[in-house]
Amino acid sequence: MRKNIGEMATRCLRRMESCDFEGVRAMCTETATVWHNDGTGDRTIDEKLEQLRPLAGAVGSLRFDITRQFHGANEVLQQHVLRMTMLDGSRSEVHAAMYFRFDGDLIDRMEEYAYGMGAA
Repeated sequence: MRKNIGEMATRCLRRMESCDFEGVRAMCTETATVWHNDGTGDRTIDEKLEQLRPLAGAVGSLRFDITRQFHGANEVLQQHVLRMTMLDGSRSEVHAAMYFRFDGDLIDRMEEYAYGMGAA
């Protein structure tokens, strides 16, 4: 029986919150790709995780608050707010829509459409 892909997408984000990049990688296919609306285009999941690794030493807390989630046979689309508190006490919010495509029980593609709301 197939797992609930909505729960799997949420579990992936929870692993990102705890900077468990190996756990995130294990949830993805070998050829998984990531696209972000920052203009960098497609990246492999490994390239994206390497970009995120420096955050582990700078972030005090990271939380994805999921506001809506829709899923079909092999896709999840959700809205969330990423709330970050840095070690220096500064805070920021990023509002985003995120798309996950699955190949079986593994994530094969992620797309994130994000915009920041400024520092609190």
